[in-house]
Amino acid sequence: MAKSKVAVVKTSPESVLEDYQNLLRLAEIETYLPKDKTTILKDNISWHYPFPGANTTPWQLEGTIQGLKKLGYEQLVAVENETVVTDAPKGDRLNKYSGVFMKHDIKVRFNFAEDFKWVRYEPKRELLALPKIYKHGIHLPEFFFDKNIVHLPTLKCHIYTTTTGAMKNAFGGLLTTKRHYTHTWIHETLVDLLAIQQEIHSGVFAVMDGTTAGNGPGPRTMKPEIKDYILASADSVAIDAVAAKMMGFDPMSIKYIRLAHERGLGKGRMEEIEVLGEDISGVNFGFSVGDNMASRVGDLLWFSPLRIFQRLFFRTPLVYLFVFGSAFYHDRFWWPIKGKRILEEWSKTKWGRLFQSY
Repeated sequence: MAKSKVAVVKTSPESVLEDYQNLLRLAEIETYLPKDKTTILKDNISWHYPFPGANTTPWQLEGTIQGLKKLGYEQLVAVENETVVTDAPKGDRLNKYSGVFMKHDIKVRFNFAEDFKWVRYEPKRELLALPKIYKHGIHLPEFFFDKNIVHLPTLKCHIYTTTTGAMKNAFGGLLTTKRHYTHTWIHETLVDLLAIQQEIHSGVFAVMDGTTAGNGPGPRTMKPEIKDYILASADSVAIDAVAAKMMGFDPMSIKYIRLAHERGLGKGRMEEIEVLGEDISGVNFGFSVGDNMASRVGDLLWFSPLRIFQRLFFRTPLVYLFVFGSAFYHDRFWWPIKGKRILEEWSKTKWGRLFQSY
């Protein structure tokens, strides 16, 4: 049985752009993405504020663009998405993507419901959760069909899925702002989305930044830790498994990785993955997820017996109370009290100084 390949490279601010270009070659991207198709760059804006470890880094974006262009991928377009608590254009600006896109002449599309045409899709294989959640049918952005997609996640923890990476990055791109309907079945949803991606895209690839990784209750309120790693793979399950292993988790104990592996969507067992480049056999960051205010509320509403009321909470105007609460907690409480101070300290590090140079 052929193993899935995941490329892992140790990097530095001085060499990171070149290292990303070499990473793509090491992961054999040309084998998996046809060059005659448009390639979507799907960055990850978990938070519009430039919190280290939470979002795609500008060097991750630029290094990937440079690498793709040098390999002959000329039809590049970026797609960003809103969430109910994230302002994508603001995130684009504060995280310094705008200058990268302008420098490399990359057009940005925002997949808001009013900007994209959303079409009903009938999956070719049986799904685990989405048909039950969206009883009026699964709708996807028509723009995504028959195009390559390159996901640009970061290496970090997540309060609901333990880790988040390539598979979770499709959550924003393929679902509308009503994606919060899925949280009770979040692991099954990620598996369904990967199955759909493999049906609609001409190629799927992931490039992950772990230069500053996120430890703790991600994807936002984390403890940034400098690790200097970057990863790439055409197997979304395998790259998430390797990232989980590096963070200190057993990949197959994470439900979305295990389910995807069992359904043949990729490899989640480390013995079925070939790691190219760095030897990570002894790597263990010792990360743990923990809780924050948002996760405690979410655990009650999405995973406790109170979930029987979620139709009332999340499919009526009451949802705006929870949207306000989340936005207030993250943007008006945690960011000014803790987040800005953490950003200021990180800005003094080697990666923080590189960020400031963009």
